[in-house]
Amino acid sequence: MHTYRDPLPFVLEGGSSISPLEIAYHTYGTLSADADNVIWICHALTGNSDAASWWSGLVGPDRIIDTNRYFVVCANMIGSCYGSTGPTSPSETGSPLFGSFPLVTARDQVRAFIRLRQELGVERIHTLIGGSMGGQHVLEWALLEPKVVERIVPVATNSKHSPWAVAFNTAQRLALEADPTFYEDRPEGGAAGLIAARAMGMISYRTPVLFNVRQREDDERIEDFHADSYQRHQGLKLAHRFSAHAYHALTRAMDSHDIGRGRGGIGVALRSITAKTLVVGIDSDLLFPEAEQHFIGDMIPRSRYRRLTSAAGHDAFLIDQRKLSIILHQENIFS
Repeated sequence: MHTYRDPLPFVLEGGSSISPLEIAYHTYGTLSADADNVIWICHALTGNSDAASWWSGLVGPDRIIDTNRYFVVCANMIGSCYGSTGPTSPSETGSPLFGSFPLVTARDQVRAFIRLRQELGVERIHTLIGGSMGGQHVLEWALLEPKVVERIVPVATNSKHSPWAVAFNTAQRLALEADPTFYEDRPEGGAAGLIAARAMGMISYRTPVLFNVRQREDDERIEDFHADSYQRHQGLKLAHRFSAHAYHALTRAMDSHDIGRGRGGIGVALRSITAKTLVVGIDSDLLFPEAEQHFIGDMIPRSRYRRLTSAAGHDAFLIDQRKLSIILHQENIFS
């Protein structure tokens, strides 16, 4: 992992600023002599910059995103806790910012990525690809730098975060805020709230079909249900690797996503995207319903639409990587 550090104040949409700006990132492969082989991956909500680890079915030697052929970049979004500036970063006093970390928007996060792009000397991005929150970044970036971004692949995402999705995030933040330790400004503060928040989130990431098959009971028990232990396990897993304060900050950033803000609305914004586009929707997605992907595909002039069929729900872009890889191969998006 590498870290880019910019000492100049980074002014946010809301008027606050952060300084210094630090962005953690990974690169794979080698930049070609013509610098025309850059694939930039945008990660999802609690992801990190090591795309080859969480997208191993797509990224690596001889994979669809072939690191023998492409120069692949993935950067950790600001607001996270995986190396980029966020709530766990030190303030001027040396103590972590925690609850005093300012609101960052999805647009701010992409503007920070652009700072890194410039630092790396990347003048052209062959393909931008990302799922969920990463897909939101992909759309925003295509509008901010139309002369830089040649192709985009937004997966399981939307052009504006819906009231339905905002409600899910609000419920999770309420869980964080109900944990009194969330306000104690310590790294493990809010852990119990984060466990509850993640359990809520899992319901939106998966489907009733998946739960009813994988968590079903084969006996007549009256307690200790598989679904109960599964939800608790998923919450604990996240609490062990993530920050409650970062989770709070990132869900607020996701809620802010609106590519039409200041651009005449989302329809106008989508119609102005010039990048060659492949939109991928998931038929069982409860959080980002497929209709949202159809809308994106219908509005962008140079776009194609593909459906990923899966019982896994929203997380299918992470769970059913083989199916996604087949779609990308069939569409020849990286040629």
